[in-house]
Amino acid sequence: MSDTVTERSTVSEAVSERAATGRTGRTTGGRIASHAVMALMAAYFLLPFWWLLVASTKDNDGLFGSAPLWFSGDFKLFDNLSTLFSHDGGVYLRWLRNSALYSVVSGVGATALAALAGYAFAKLRFPGRNLLFAALLGLIMVPATALVLPTYLLMSEAGLTDTVWAVILPSLLNPFGVYLLRVYAHDSVPDEMLEAARIDGAGELRVFRSVALPAMRPALVTVLLFTMVATWNNFFLPLVMLSDNDLFPLTVGLRTWYQSATLGNAGPALFNVIVVGALVAIVPLIVAFLLLQRYWRGGLTIGALK
Repeated sequence: MSDTVTERSTVSEAVSERAATGRTGRTTGGRIASHAVMALMAAYFLLPFWWLLVASTKDNDGLFGSAPLWFSGDFKLFDNLSTLFSHDGGVYLRWLRNSALYSVVSGVGATALAALAGYAFAKLRFPGRNLLFAALLGLIMVPATALVLPTYLLMSEAGLTDTVWAVILPSLLNPFGVYLLRVYAHDSVPDEMLEAARIDGAGELRVFRSVALPAMRPALVTVLLFTMVATWNNFFLPLVMLSDNDLFPLTVGLRTWYQSATLGNAGPALFNVIVVGALVAIVPLIVAFLLLQRYWRGGLTIGALK
């Protein structure tokens, strides 16, 4: 009898070991496959940036006559930067300041409006709330480029075309930001805290500023960054709204240089300067993401604790 029990125990242990080995093998294989896919995706997204970085170190001859993904014999990055900031009387710096102005003002304004609207949709009860929120969800589906021409007509009627407000005012409306902050406020701001603040005598504005905003900080940073990046990279809206070269953002300004280079009607073609200008244009975005990413980590930790 004891021999039979021992044999069954041995068989059971062998089966368990084989099952554990199979699970370990599948887990290891899945991990390797997921890492390989992530590496391919990272290479896919980093390859254009690598080309931009390499191309910024070349002159015009090296840009078209050397390997596209590797450096040429001459390192011309600093010469290209010097030409970039002095070309056309230093107009690139004006375009850089314009892009910064449009992005910061639009980002802060759109985030403030989205925070107010998102909090109201999440925590306040008022007539027509569900209908308005459904209309908001519908606006998310409308491409921004489809609204540029109607927006231009409105701005033209108001006499705001060819001004900074023609770019800033349309960028203040961010339906996706309102939706994101509504969802986040609904889950991260406890109703009990709001009621406690109201019982203590705080008004609705004080409740929003002192209780809701600190809890919504990760989502606020997300909306701020998304809006700033979208405004910084916006091309079609300022192209339609602006005709003054001194008001152009970087996207439209670099396009004018590219047209001049391809048409050959403004002196020698400076494709290397255009490339290094595109490289400098993305540096502020990278810095902003690196400085504000800790707020996203904090937001993820809060969600995990819940």
